[in-house]
Amino acid sequence: MDVTILDNTGLVLGVGLALLAALIAGVWAVTQRARRENMDQMARITDMAEALARQQEDMVRQQSMLSGALQQSQATVNDRLDGLGKRLGDSLHQQSERTGQSLKTLYERLAVIDTAQKNLTDLSQQMVGLQDILSNKQARGAFGEIQLNDLVTATLPPSAYAFQVSLANGKRADCLLKLPNPPGPIVIDAKFPLESYQALRDAGSDEAAKTAAARRFAQDVKTHVVAISEKYIVPGETAESALMFLPSEAVYAELHANFLNVVEESYRRRVWIVSPTTLMATLNTVRAVLKDSRMREQAHVIQAEVQKMMEDVGRLDDRVGKLQTHFDQATKDIRDIRISADKITKRGDKIEDLQLSDDSPAEDLAPAQAPAQPTLRVLGSEDQ
Repeated sequence: MDVTILDNTGLVLGVGLALLAALIAGVWAVTQRARRENMDQMARITDMAEALARQQEDMVRQQSMLSGALQQSQATVNDRLDGLGKRLGDSLHQQSERTGQSLKTLYERLAVIDTAQKNLTDLSQQMVGLQDILSNKQARGAFGEIQLNDLVTATLPPSAYAFQVSLANGKRADCLLKLPNPPGPIVIDAKFPLESYQALRDAGSDEAAKTAAARRFAQDVKTHVVAISEKYIVPGETAESALMFLPSEAVYAELHANFLNVVEESYRRRVWIVSPTTLMATLNTVRAVLKDSRMREQAHVIQAEVQKMMEDVGRLDDRVGKLQTHFDQATKDIRDIRISADKITKRGDKIEDLQLSDDSPAEDLAPAQAPAQPTLRVLGSEDQ
């Protein structure tokens, strides 16, 4: 029984040991698996920590980059804002200067406009006064004579003209140009058909009024042409032609543009119609003619002066010839003097080359018998 108990006890112990070993093995297996799981979890945690660290480093680096980029962007924006502000300030300053200059120019122009307006007002008043003056026939005649007087006196010398000259036929000329024969003195008479010309201008598109005004204007000019040809072309006293002075370029242009028959009639009657411009050209031609005439009158005086000048030139040529002879003789004398000087220089050189020897006998040093004194004579050019 004891053996049985022992056997049972041993069996129990064996089973207990087996169970304990199995339990220990299970626990160890569980422990190892837990350890492996813990190690895997730790490895995953380590990896996650490293990843988080790397992410944190990346975030720090990105934050640093973003901060640098932000600072650079801020500096760029500040620079651009500063440049924009400076340009804007300069632009505003320039615009202000331009605006001030424009306002100054505007004020100056307004002042000019005010002055021009005042001048126009004065001119309008003067035009009204001039129109009142020119509406009178005698005043128009005086206006033409004054303008004629100004042109003639400004162009010709006083001896070349005369005003209000009475002719042999009793007629009084406004101006007489004193030209030599031919062509002889020429009369200038001032005429101003203003009323008929103004009526022609005022007719406008009214053909009937325009035709009547044109007929009247042509008739007035023809009347003046005929009167001048009959009064101021005096055979034996004046030239074969005369000048009719129109003190208005507009009247002159209208006449030559639309009334050629009147102009041709004046040519046939040898009356030349002139305006202020063409009269100035005519007076310049007259001045040239007068100058040429004075030159011809003084031709004999000029010829006598030229003859005297030629005589003076002949005397000058004779004196120059004599002076040339003296120069030639002086040159010859200077040449002879130089030859004599050269000979004297050569002889002096020979004397300097002579040397006395120390061993010469005393008798050689004694004075020799004085030779006969040579006869001095003046060297002529042939001795040299």
